[in-house]
Amino acid sequence: MNLAAISAVRAEIESVLSDKRFGKVFTLSRYQIAVDFRLPDSRYLFISTEPASPRIYLITRRLRDLEKEAVNANSFAVFIQKRLAGMRLASVKQIENERVLSLNLFGSDDFGADKSFSLTSQLTGRSANLFLLDANKRILESLRETAGPGQQSGDIYSPPHKPTAERARQGEDELLKIGGSVSEELDEFYLAAAHESRVRSLTSSARTKLAKKISKLERLAGKLDADLAGHGDAERWKRFGDLLLANAAAARRDGDSFVVVDYYDESLPEIAVKADENDSLTETAEKYFKRYTKSRNAAVEIALRREALDKEMRQLRSDEQRLEAAIADGDETLINEFSSDKKPEIAQKVRAATDTNSFARSFISTDGFEILVGKKAKDNDHLSFRIAKSLDTWMHAADYPGSHVVIRNPNRKEMPPKTLLEAAQLAAFYSQGRAQTKAAVHYTQKKFVNKPRGSAPGLVSLASFKTILVEPKVPDLTQN
Repeated sequence: MNLAAISAVRAEIESVLSDKRFGKVFTLSRYQIAVDFRLPDSRYLFISTEPASPRIYLITRRLRDLEKEAVNANSFAVFIQKRLAGMRLASVKQIENERVLSLNLFGSDDFGADKSFSLTSQLTGRSANLFLLDANKRILESLRETAGPGQQSGDIYSPPHKPTAERARQGEDELLKIGGSVSEELDEFYLAAAHESRVRSLTSSARTKLAKKISKLERLAGKLDADLAGHGDAERWKRFGDLLLANAAAARRDGDSFVVVDYYDESLPEIAVKADENDSLTETAEKYFKRYTKSRNAAVEIALRREALDKEMRQLRSDEQRLEAAIADGDETLINEFSSDKKPEIAQKVRAATDTNSFARSFISTDGFEILVGKKAKDNDHLSFRIAKSLDTWMHAADYPGSHVVIRNPNRKEMPPKTLLEAAQLAAFYSQGRAQTKAAVHYTQKKFVNKPRGSAPGLVSLASFKTILVEPKVPDLTQN
């Protein structure tokens, strides 16, 4: 985050969290935490000290999604939870011309004495860190180990030495011009960046694994071809054996060969047939017949193995095409299947099927967008993770079991509000909240929809979403 982004976030955090109590700390990864300030709208303070992308802002998440994402608390999270629980946020300060933000909290101890601490986010790239400071700005604990004066436990805190040039994260300045909630824009920006990074990593892994498999088969094919060539022409060895026996009386020895008449040629020329120095004509013929049998059997066996290998190679080439199509579509689920050790499901042909009636109801919105509504829990999974593309809009009733709804957007157009409303009405109607006067519907792009490992059919988690309130009903739309 650059100075302008930090300044904008500072103002927003202070306005939202001022006088709010410090609650539970969720450890999301080694260097990322979310803090519950007990806000009523499911917002949490997110802090990351990842050197490649240090940042701080408010995020909107469901509690159960945070709990699922959370890992075992590290020592720093336990430490600040114990020291700051129940304390109120007094102010949020940014050190002038520094990418450092301090959340100042106050409270009282068990004896009623006043106490204050500062949770200081140092968003400075490689030296990014999160500190807990006492009232005298002395470092009590830190999330990471960073070197230099004012950076160690027991030191009076001071920012790290500033590099000669500060490089802003590309895109932040554009976000600040949009208006509205800076945190929401930053959260969406970084979630999208994380998604793109994850897809790039999965893409590289998938391509590498597939290329290794293809290369392995190509090497095996080369060895089989070399093995076949090494056995020679079976018919040639049989011909030599036959000629030796046919010339048993007339053949003459000439060094390392027997000179025989070639009865297979109409002009009956004489040819030389190689032979070991100490072998008789009969022994030489026997060796050629054995070589013939071995070569013939090898040719049959190698042909069978080559056929199986060619079939596997065709499948890999087909997988290669499906992978590139998935990469072009940004289909993280399918790319992940290729990058994992699990064999990609051959049932990808289902994705290409045009008949969706078996698992979804299909409507055409007023603006011409196709809206698909899942029928059952398993159909919901199929719709969300086999049919929906990364940039399609995904919907589900907020508080009731019901159908997953997908607005297909193959041309990546901006979603019209009318279509969004119609799809949300369908999501509310095809849920257990259809009897309500108004129902809340969550919506997001499909790339933010995840399937928790081992979860029941139809259950998903959302990395980011917005909510719309609609009347549950089936709009007057064309149904396929």
